[in-house]
Amino acid sequence: MTLSRKLFLYFFGIFFLIISVITFFQYEREKEFRTEQLDQLLSTYNRTIEKYVSTQSWDSNSLDEFISIFPDSMLRVTLIDSVGAVLFDTSVSDKSKLENHINRPEIQAAQAEKEGKAIRHSTTLGIDFYYMAHYFGNIYVRTALPYNLNLMEMLKANTFFLYFMSFIFLAAVIALFLISKNFTDSITRLRLFTIKAEQGEIEETDIRFPNDELGEISNYIVQLYKRLLKVKDEVNNEKEKLIKHLQISQEGLGIFSTDKKELLVNSHFIQFSNILVGSQTHNSNELFQLQEFSEINKFIDDSLDNNQLTQTKKVIEKNGKVFMVRCIVFQDDTFEISINDISAQEHENELKRHLTQNISHELKTPVSSILGYMESIIDNPDLTPERQKFFIERSYQQAHRLSALLQDISTLNKIDEAGRLFAKERCDVNQVIRDVLNDVHLQLEQMEFIVNLKLRNETTVVGNRSLLYSIFRNLTDNAMAYGGHNLTIEINCYREDEHFYYFSFLDNGVGIPEEHLSRIFERFYRVDKGRSRKAGGTGLGLAIVKNAVLFHKGTISAKAGEGGGVTFLFSLRKL
Repeated sequence: MTLSRKLFLYFFGIFFLIISVITFFQYEREKEFRTEQLDQLLSTYNRTIEKYVSTQSWDSNSLDEFISIFPDSMLRVTLIDSVGAVLFDTSVSDKSKLENHINRPEIQAAQAEKEGKAIRHSTTLGIDFYYMAHYFGNIYVRTALPYNLNLMEMLKANTFFLYFMSFIFLAAVIALFLISKNFTDSITRLRLFTIKAEQGEIEETDIRFPNDELGEISNYIVQLYKRLLKVKDEVNNEKEKLIKHLQISQEGLGIFSTDKKELLVNSHFIQFSNILVGSQTHNSNELFQLQEFSEINKFIDDSLDNNQLTQTKKVIEKNGKVFMVRCIVFQDDTFEISINDISAQEHENELKRHLTQNISHELKTPVSSILGYMESIIDNPDLTPERQKFFIERSYQQAHRLSALLQDISTLNKIDEAGRLFAKERCDVNQVIRDVLNDVHLQLEQMEFIVNLKLRNETTVVGNRSLLYSIFRNLTDNAMAYGGHNLTIEINCYREDEHFYYFSFLDNGVGIPEEHLSRIFERFYRVDKGRSRKAGGTGLGLAIVKNAVLFHKGTISAKAGEGGGVTFLFSLRKL
């Protein structure tokens, strides 16, 4: 049932009840008024007749003659003495035929109240009469009119009033219907608006409301809703911008609820959390359990208790990295933690300062060796063919090392200064890893290496296949060159979110001392310089790995493995 019908029926019921009560009351009052008029007329007859018989000597004829002047020709007049004997009756000439009237209802009432009336059947005449009797001390004067259709019609209420009230009721019903319809029209249209708004059709909705107070309120509600919808869209846009900013930000950012539950984190935050915790974490709970985070935990708890907008920062050094951790508590009791790898900037500056010196030093060694061998051959023409061949082979090895060095430098320069030259395409990382392992399987078998793969069913990124190949090839070559023999390599895609894949590459070899972990991605940096040159390395392999990861919008770090060796943690952006 609609609101308009409910409202109409509600007011209809109330108005019907009021009209019915008024009509009934007025109808009964009209009947009572007409009865009183008849009683007053008959009372006037009774008093007139009593005055006549008490002041005049009368007989039946004179009294009949006197009564005949009354306007009611059907009037019956009866005189009764104090004991009930009939002295006179206009309708019966022989009084002896009339029985004692003392027990008549109207006489009994007149005896008690001086006045009495009754509507009853006359046993004398056999018809119904309306009787009115008065007792004047020694005589009863009773007048009566036949209770026929004419008298009953006279006693009825005026039917005009009933017709008038019916007309008023009908007009009121019509007015109620129109008023209720007009009153609920705004509500109905507002309900239609809410339905369309819920269905997302608000932009296509043009609902007009009546020009009244309720219509003005409805229009205000609609306009307010549209403004709120616009504000909501703007907030969502800003939220989307914030999320994108978090994902591309170079610092680790995480937003948490009051109970330290993760609401939103970016890839850098996950990467830095892994380094701080020392293991691959699937959420940030373990971060707050670190001893180094005790001061930050206390700050968060105190700030939430004081309900103040405050912030703090702390420097944490862990696993060869130095992080600046900042925390800010917002008014809604959520808080933000940012983690910045401040060691990276320092290392980058140091790299720039020593880059020229390192390149000069690295180029000087093979060039000097080649010149020395060539001078020996030129200055000693009597050398045996075997000795000359030995010097030429050594010169060729150094030239090959110099070529590899220049190629690595060229690759790094391309990534740093002209990354756009590397074409991007959809690449299956799983297939790239398998290609690397196929290319080095002979060396792996000779060195008795075991490779464990923990990959996802699908790891597709949009990137450069050559650079992806260089990431896993250089890490594998690095493990074979410096890790030792009879080792295990594990390549694990341990986490995935909307934008990134997260990988770990670990071996259980000799490892890298922790004091060197923060610098191994620097160009030409060697943990054991003599051993590295003997292995034929250029000192640029891990630098290429880092820059290839950065090319794919990821991050990379290294930490000492729990069972020895070294673990590389890095991320690759999907798109």
